[in-house]
Amino acid sequence: MRHGCAGRQFGRDSGHRKALLRMLVCSLIKNEKIETTTAKAKEIRPLAEKMITLAKRGDLHARRQVLSFIHDESAVSSLFANIAPRFTSRNGGYTRIVQTRNRPGDAAPMAVIEFVERQKKEAGEVKTVEKKKSAGGSKSGEKKKEADGGEGGKKKKKEKAAVS
Repeated sequence: MRHGCAGRQFGRDSGHRKALLRMLVCSLIKNEKIETTTAKAKEIRPLAEKMITLAKRGDLHARRQVLSFIHDESAVSSLFANIAPRFTSRNGGYTRIVQTRNRPGDAAPMAVIEFVERQKKEAGEVKTVEKKKSAGGSKSGEKKKEADGGEGGKKKKKEKAAVS
């Protein structure tokens, strides 16, 4: 019986499990938002919050403690420089987990884990991507005409051949 055995095993041995959790926390710090299974998201939440709490301290010993868990120096410097200052006025609760869908392959429940206070510039990036997609819609119509073998497509092919 498994009485009092805390933590999820994920069907891995201890070294593989520790590497998985380190990698997920590192990805969360780099991207500020990741999608993973609900169980993994619930398991990395306390680890990520502990890293942020250490980064809020900001001293050398805290940096070394974070580096002992996360081996990516660029992620650690991003954590100390960008993420920790956003949470100076907050005492815990730095992440949120949002249930999203069931994965098509094995129907595993998926969730998004993200920081509560994310950077503002991401909203601007999303808008520019949407504008590019909407602008690309008219181009796709032209491509369809070319694929259908319409006259416009034949002229463009001749022009391309002449230019080449």
